[in-house]
Amino acid sequence: MNSVKTSFSIRDMENLSGIKAHTIRIWEKRYDLFRPERTNTNIRTYNITSLQKLLNVTLLYNNGYKISKIAKLGDEKIPALVNEIVSRKSEKNHILNSLKLSMLNFDQSLFLKTYNGLMEEKSFTQIFNEVFIPLLNELGLLWQTNTISPAHEHFISNLIKQKIYIHTEKLQFETPAKKNEVYVLFLPENEIHELGLLYINYQLALHGYKTIYLGQTMPVESLEDLLKYYDNIRFISYFTVAPTKDDIDDYFKRFRKVLKKSPGSKLYVLGHQIQEFEDEQPSGPIKIFKSINQLIESL
Repeated sequence: MNSVKTSFSIRDMENLSGIKAHTIRIWEKRYDLFRPERTNTNIRTYNITSLQKLLNVTLLYNNGYKISKIAKLGDEKIPALVNEIVSRKSEKNHILNSLKLSMLNFDQSLFLKTYNGLMEEKSFTQIFNEVFIPLLNELGLLWQTNTISPAHEHFISNLIKQKIYIHTEKLQFETPAKKNEVYVLFLPENEIHELGLLYINYQLALHGYKTIYLGQTMPVESLEDLLKYYDNIRFISYFTVAPTKDDIDDYFKRFRKVLKKSPGSKLYVLGHQIQEFEDEQPSGPIKIFKSINQLIESL
């Protein structure tokens, strides 16, 4: 596992702020906004304070403030002006920046403060779709470019999971209103990325369905036990890294053998690995969904 970053390259700064590296250099030279350190090979590196300042400067810049005026504000007045703007107008970019900062600093309090502010204005579904999904998509790119470490990604993902658990549990105190179908949610063997599946479980509970959440790395054969208790099961799985594209056909063949023992049951599949599946829709009782929203809309 990579070590946690304590300094950032100018490319990292670009990736995290959305401001081009060339522009950052201009702001640095012309307005003395940032004072990077230099490596032995004369490469710029920036600390977390510089990154936080850049994110704040970006918010002001995107709200119509000229960079020359921002530069004259000073380090103390910039955060104060940012808070003033946020209090007047909820800014999606500021929310995402705040969550990114909470991740980079491993700051749970900042995450909770930002999240609680969102909950005063939005439903959990809105927060997940409008804030968490864009954040997670961006984190995926940041991880691929080595801007953040796995520790950062795990930290923020687990905080989001906690919120899904809390909202799901509230719904599970109620008796499911729709009892014709039972949804069984699981991840295939060697798959541990369950955030998307957890959110689907929440949405199913929200829509009044009975769900059975089995979680990570479930062997196909173990799922046969559910057929002893329920008919008309809707199995739902999420393929993020496993099975691989080359193994999906074989996985579906194994699963069809299970489904033959329960003609009314089906398998619904989502996830990254399924996006490039050669068949648009496999035959028989298996259906592919391109997104969580597509699945929810089909209920």
